[in-house]
Amino acid sequence: MDAGGSRKMIPAPTIRPRQCKRERWSLERLCHERALALGEAIDLSTKQNYGSALNSYLNFILLRELPVEPTDDMLSLYTVWTCSHIEPRSVDSYLSGICHQLESYFPDIRAARSSPLVKRTLRGCKRMKSNPVVRKRALTLDDLGMVIIYYAKSTRHDDLLFVAMLLTGFFALLRLGELTLPNDKSIQDWRKIVRRDTVSVHHDLYSFHLPHHKADCYFEGNHIIVRRKQFQHDPLFHFKAYLTSRNRLFPLSSPLWITEAGEVPTRSFFTSRLASFFDKSVGGQSMRAGGATSLAEHGVPPSIIQPLGHWSSQAFLIYIRRSPALLQAMLYSDRHVQRIARQCQSFSPPVSRRSPSIRHSRECSPNI
Repeated sequence: MDAGGSRKMIPAPTIRPRQCKRERWSLERLCHERALALGEAIDLSTKQNYGSALNSYLNFILLRELPVEPTDDMLSLYTVWTCSHIEPRSVDSYLSGICHQLESYFPDIRAARSSPLVKRTLRGCKRMKSNPVVRKRALTLDDLGMVIIYYAKSTRHDDLLFVAMLLTGFFALLRLGELTLPNDKSIQDWRKIVRRDTVSVHHDLYSFHLPHHKADCYFEGNHIIVRRKQFQHDPLFHFKAYLTSRNRLFPLSSPLWITEAGEVPTRSFFTSRLASFFDKSVGGQSMRAGGATSLAEHGVPPSIIQPLGHWSSQAFLIYIRRSPALLQAMLYSDRHVQRIARQCQSFSPPVSRRSPSIRHSRECSPNI
């Protein structure tokens, strides 16, 4: 009923509906389905980290008997306290986790998080208390060669698996979490597992479907392609060797990557083998960083490396800024390209006397 007492009429559809008849859901079911969707809004590992952030905030409140409402003043004090115990660069994610966990109880918490007081407090803490970032060293083609030579005569399934994963992750610029499962079983997500039935092997490449990753906001996945000849190595040869062993031992298993124990490899499976070859300066992210650096050293432009590694534009800019090896490789490759361009411009072939009106294209093939 409106103010005048007349009943508002529901407008009739202007065109004939083409939708098929759909089941009528009760309000209880709608709320249930919405709760499930909200529960899947963030990744399991992110949800766990957000829970730790909330525990940290509640501990700060209880120790000082402060009101739990997250005002800008309260978040500013929490920022100062937390930055005294952990790396200030990590407090950004802590504040995001607190906002995500408490937003349903305090709708204005994001406004408090974005207030100038909180931002300036965090910036000051970073300036006073941040430590230099220790980056893992990027793997090189020579490092890969050392691993390949060591396992050259091995026929053990786990050895073939490790070499195939290492070369695939290096040349496809994959994160270690896209090849393995987390060590913590509570955050393992089988929807991220690469399936064997998505693999396609050709004479010059192999490919598979990556379900989804951190930068995949549409959850569509990616089609990963690795070519046969990658500079001085042949990842296709080692992938075929692993695939033959895998199909013989586990012909009916769904996962592509599987150990001789019949399990999907965890992060510790890969890093423990990596540690047997290299010191602590090499870690899981060294594989992805090494692949990007190798491409840059061979003259591949950043505009190509970025989509290959599934980086968003902003994340890629941050990545190359924090990776001195990759930045230097790009700088060297740009100078190399400029040198070749100058050689091309200085090369001028003679004009044919028979057809003076024809323009000769300037071509050169310098020794790269």
